Amino acid sequence: MNFTSDNAYGASPEILAALTAANTGAAASYGADAVTAELRARMAELFEHEVAVYPVTTGTAANSLALATLSPPHGAILCHALSHIVVDECGAPEFFTHGARLVPIEGRNAKLEPEGIENALTRFPVGNVHSQQPKVISLTQATEAGTCYSLDEITAIARVAHKHNLKLHMDGARFANALDFLGCSPADATWRAGIDVLSFGATKNGALGAEAVVFFNAEDVRDFEYRRKAAGHLLSKMRFVSVQLVSYLEGGRWLATAKRANALAQALAKGLSQIGGAELAYPVEANAVFVTMQDETVARLRAAGARFLDWAPPDGGRTLIRLVCSFATPESDVAKFLETAKEKSG
Repeated sequence: MNFTSDNAYGASPEILAALTAANTGAAASYGADAVTAELRARMAELFEHEVAVYPVTTGTAANSLALATLSPPHGAILCHALSHIVVDECGAPEFFTHGARLVPIEGRNAKLEPEGIENALTRFPVGNVHSQQPKVISLTQATEAGTCYSLDEITAIARVAHKHNLKLHMDGARFANALDFLGCSPADATWRAGIDVLSFGATKNGALGAEAVVFFNAEDVRDFEYRRKAAGHLLSKMRFVSVQLVSYLEGGRWLATAKRANALAQALAKGLSQIGGAELAYPVEANAVFVTMQDETVARLRAAGARFLDWAPPDGGRTLIRLVCSFATPESDVAKFLETAKEKSG
């Protein structure tokens, strides 16, 4: 019973098969191959828009390179206090931007809110040489709390961003999970709502190691290609990253795997809501469940072989834990976890 992360499980069989097929014969290097060209065409079709697509191997690289392209060293990047770029990327965005500051903002359910952004902007007077200048707003979809921005919420944030001449970046490490919840098109959830740049994730949802930076406006690309090369993220055998993404999108595979992970999280949430002493901390809208449980229940689950993360220190005999479902999580693990949680301690 492994609920530590959607990274805990491997790649989908179809993506592994695509990698094997791509290993046959020779191909051009550094992204000049046919499969990378196919990826660009598929992404343009998927988003119903001309896009510039740059495959990379990690979400941290995607986020950091995108933000570094959008913000100068004297810039400020506004984001939620729980966002991955603040909490889990070891300062990489600030490193890649050579000094741009991440500005953490609080917001309900791990989501940015227009009012909070407007308040934060007052701390950075425009044109004041003594102050870093706001350049980018970055939102996470789905959030680190497993919640999702609605289309109206994205549009409202985009309105604030563009009113202040800021670019809007989306960290979409779990973009497929959010899209399944929203039930809308990729275009509606991104550029039509005002997103300028998307970090498109696949690794958490069935790829071996493949992400992409997607620019919806050609002028925003700027010197991205040089930054990617200088940072060591221009792979010579790019076809092996691109083919994962092509296979990921083929036949709607990416949405099918996300739908399964989301459904398992919903099953967990439904079962946990019926257990005495268990309380959901956030709405369950993607593939993560945050629940506060009695410490004796947490200990019993771990003794039975369940693996998950404590999201906060124990408090008054209760602990907030995080459970993440993968496209490959066995249904039997969900059933066993709930059965074990329901048992009364002796």
